[in-house]
Amino acid sequence: MRRQRDWLIPAFLAVASLLSGCGSKSNPATLVGTLERDRIEIVAEEAEPILSLEVREGDHVAAGQVLLKQDTEVAAARLAQAEAQMAQAQHRLAELQKGARKETIDEGRARVAAARAAADRDEREFARVEQLIQQRLVSQSQRDAARASRNVSAASVREAEAALAELLNGTRVEQLDQARAALAAADAARRELELTDARLLVHATRSGVVDALPYKAGERPPRGSPVVVLLADTPTFARVYVPEPRRAGVQPRVRARIYVDGVDGPLEGFVRWVASDSAFTPYFALTQRDRSRLAFLAEVEVTDARAGKLPAGVPVEVQILEDQPQEPEAGTRG
Repeated sequence: MRRQRDWLIPAFLAVASLLSGCGSKSNPATLVGTLERDRIEIVAEEAEPILSLEVREGDHVAAGQVLLKQDTEVAAARLAQAEAQMAQAQHRLAELQKGARKETIDEGRARVAAARAAADRDEREFARVEQLIQQRLVSQSQRDAARASRNVSAASVREAEAALAELLNGTRVEQLDQARAALAAADAARRELELTDARLLVHATRSGVVDALPYKAGERPPRGSPVVVLLADTPTFARVYVPEPRRAGVQPRVRARIYVDGVDGPLEGFVRWVASDSAFTPYFALTQRDRSRLAFLAEVEVTDARAGKLPAGVPVEVQILEDQPQEPEAGTRG
């Protein structure tokens, strides 16, 4: 489509230049172009086979209507995995909120009692060695070994008491926050998969006419490729190219008349947008001769109700009424 428009630009300019030479304020010069509607491309969320096409090209569809269905088996498996991960995160948070089990706390108390008993035994043993060392019945190395055993037992008591205190104090706030964050992440991943997988049932994003169905049932479209093209039920507009000599007189909100072959009389409209950059800019200096070759893309909205029944792509001729601006409607931006 873009290549086609590229070679149409010189033709538009040639015709527009001829008409500009013959035009005047009483007979405004004519711009040429095509009648268009907003094109909506609905892309494939996943590269899954198309099971069925629910519409045909040319059908008018409403917003939310099902257009085609893609295979959902892989999507269902991914969603089940995400739900399992979310359940795991929920159980982990519940476990941390409840704290240690009674049996775990009893085990901690038993470890403290065992450590205290060992420490008492080693303390007594060290006291006996101290008496023997005074009587010179044991060596100094035995005294050092007994002292080391006593110190190790005392450290074990402190370790067991600290572990028991940790169990009794419950889960730290930071651990609960981490568990909540993990649960939120799992829930977000699940909801993302739900949204993506729901789009395997392709719906119309707005009302319009089905312009193209690039893929057939059974084909596997690549992810991100258009599977349905809609012509939206929005105001019809003419896409024209404005030659540089006429650019200053073509401004937004200026009234226009649109002529279509087979339609009696002109259709009323107004210029809704003009490009700031030219469609063709030479690489050399813009002399008076060279700048006349520039063209600016413009869109002329058709306000006549008859335009709603006209097909897109038909050639049109547009006359810009430079001295009759279109009054902006209430609530719209000028």
